[in-house]
Amino acid sequence: MRIVAEYPGLDHKITIFSWNGKYLVKIEKGVFEQTYKISEMDVTGDGDIKQLVEDEQFLAAIKDRFKEMNKSLNEALNRL
Repeated sequence: MRIVAEYPGLDHKITIFSWNGKYLVKIEKGVFEQTYKISEMDVTGDGDIKQLVEDEQFLAAIKDRFKEMNKSLNEALNRL
C-alpha cells in the first residue's frame, strides 16, 4: 500500500492510498472515519483522485455524513 497524498485540514484529515488495483480515500474526523474504495479502472490516475477530494460538493457531503454519524452514535448511546 502506498500513500498517494495527504490533506491535513482543520476540520478533517484526508489520506489517499493506492492498493491492490484501488484507490482508498480515507477521511478522518475525531473518532469517526469514512473510506471510499475507487477502482483504478474508473479514473485516469492520481490526479483524478486528488481532484475528487477537492470537489466542494463532495466535501460538503462528507461533512454532513460526519454530522449524521455523530448524531446516530449519540442517540444510540443515550438509549443505553
